[in-house]
Amino acid sequence: MWNEQLFTNAVQLLQTLIATPSISREEQATAQHLSDFLTKHNVPHHQHLNNVWAINKHFDASKPTILLNSHHDTVKPNPQYTRDPFAPDIVEGKLYGLGSNDAGGCLVSLLATFIHFYEQENLRYNIVFAGTAEEEISGRNGIESILDQLPVIDFAIVGEPTKTDLAVAEKGLMVLDCTVTGKAGHAAREEGENALYKALPDIEWFRTYKFPKVSETLGPVKMSVTVIQTSNKAHNVVPADCTFVVDVRVPDQYSLEEVLEIIKENVQCDVQPRSLRMRSSSIPVEHPLVQAGISLGKELYGSPTTSDQALIPVTSVKIGPGDSARSHTADEFIYVDEIKQGIDTYIKLITMIN
Repeated sequence: MWNEQLFTNAVQLLQTLIATPSISREEQATAQHLSDFLTKHNVPHHQHLNNVWAINKHFDASKPTILLNSHHDTVKPNPQYTRDPFAPDIVEGKLYGLGSNDAGGCLVSLLATFIHFYEQENLRYNIVFAGTAEEEISGRNGIESILDQLPVIDFAIVGEPTKTDLAVAEKGLMVLDCTVTGKAGHAAREEGENALYKALPDIEWFRTYKFPKVSETLGPVKMSVTVIQTSNKAHNVVPADCTFVVDVRVPDQYSLEEVLEIIKENVQCDVQPRSLRMRSSSIPVEHPLVQAGISLGKELYGSPTTSDQALIPVTSVKIGPGDSARSHTADEFIYVDEIKQGIDTYIKLITMIN
């Protein structure tokens, strides 16, 4: 059985993290808190930018390696907060504060799990802990920036609030900037070529097109037009240009490149992807980590949201304490008992992997 002190230390660390603003790209202070925590537990560690990581004491390069990863950055506070987002108050079993649920509870539970295994000899796996930055903005100075500095990773456990069920697949994300060009003219006369009207058939295609392949765990490709604008500011001028943004969520049945090619074949507008980095992920049900989760009675599901899983180029699962429905909401919280459940789940998962 793991030490109850781990739980107490994890909750106290989470309270410290909540009290320390760590908006994406501004995580210096919380990175220092993670470093201080590892130092307090006599764990040598490394830091690059605002990413902090450590390796188990008896690392053996001949053994496979598990990465335990979660993030310590947050979004900006929701304007509807009724509480101080940086006040880590515990009220009726709920620990309130920005980042408590997404993903502070997961982060400290994974760190407690790493400490539990840190000094153990004869582990079947090496264990690497990484508390990383810029997850909320998919920034290049987060997990992606340290992958080449870590040992070779065989598979990863990514900490995000899943009610400690296993997200065995995750949709990839592609954001498209689409441009339609027309010709300016006076709105009162039959002049010009209205770029906004020219954009409508393409927007309707994005709204109605159904990709033929559907993932068993993640469902279909989902495309949503989320922003539309013209550079024209005058009411009496036909717009010569129209730009719109499409949010595309891609399951494991397609690569981002395949989806992009199909889109380009079907629309008239110019289509430019902002990046092809955020890829879908999945793990076979037969994988020992998934089988361990099934043995613990965990539900398996496909996640529609993206995380650092998209940037970790190895097999991974997403699992952690808390509830994704609370993420980014006003008066965010996590139940203190959920943190205890998170530590317990992570330790049992790793212990049971064959």
